Amino acid sequence: MSQTNSLDQLKQFTTVVADTGDFESIRAYAPQDATTNPTLIFKAVQQAEYKPLLAKAVADNRSSSLTGAALHRKVIDDLLVAFGREILSIVPGRVSTEVDARLSFDVEATVEKARYLIGLYEKLGTPRERILIKIASTWEGAQAAAICQKEGINCNLTLLFSMPQAIACAEAGVRLISPFVGRIYDYYKAKTGKEYQGAEDPGVESVNRIFNYYKKFGHHTQVMGASFRNTGQIRELAGCDLLTIAPELLKELQESTQPIVKKLDAAEAAKANIEKIAMDEKTFRWMLNEDAMATDKLAEGIRKFAADIVSLEQIVAKSF
Repeated sequence: MSQTNSLDQLKQFTTVVADTGDFESIRAYAPQDATTNPTLIFKAVQQAEYKPLLAKAVADNRSSSLTGAALHRKVIDDLLVAFGREILSIVPGRVSTEVDARLSFDVEATVEKARYLIGLYEKLGTPRERILIKIASTWEGAQAAAICQKEGINCNLTLLFSMPQAIACAEAGVRLISPFVGRIYDYYKAKTGKEYQGAEDPGVESVNRIFNYYKKFGHHTQVMGASFRNTGQIRELAGCDLLTIAPELLKELQESTQPIVKKLDAAEAAKANIEKIAMDEKTFRWMLNEDAMATDKLAEGIRKFAADIVSLEQIVAKSF
């Protein structure tokens, strides 16, 4: 009798999400949800099979009264929604669509963009319940998400590297957070030269702490581990609410029969001896400032996503 592969075992404990803009990869691994970001979309539109989506978004806007940067942003918004809708035709659950990273410190503009993206989906017949609006987990991002959540716009707070970010997001009532395991690992590996394994991996430790804090204090925000560098990190977080995993690691899990053991348990976490942290803007900014890794990685992540949006705009500009 054949053994159950590691991916199917993982799905018994955790909701598996595909971290890709590639439709065929999503079909291959049958995840519940999928996430995208500007980097993934930028890579996808350079591949032949996805160029028709870009061509349609451009064609639909040729008669627009908008010009220049405003026109290019409109095309990109249409493109993001087109990718999202294609993905939703494959997965049974939700897709995450990202707000422009250049709005990461602007509450009003972030809320406006979230409303606009949800509106585009709804005009095309996609219910908002199937969309997560991705926002960088700055203080302003959390405040924007609080407004969105009250309006029934579910948010996924991304680029999350620290406890103050996680607490601010939970207290804002966001639907889901994406703590970045691999980028934390990268930071400490570069600092120390150490190859971290198993539970001692600082990225794994970070998600563990956040998960335990949420379950201890009854926060309803879901934890979705993200940005993995290897399947060992994924195995250590079996039992997390969700894990978003790139196709190459999904493939590795699918081809393995190594047993998956549940490592994170909400009932056990609720018994943990954890101190509650009172969070306000001053506390958030101080705690984040004191965490050099989180400060560096948050800023770096925003810059990278912003740069990829600019690159996408340049591709769009050449299409007119």
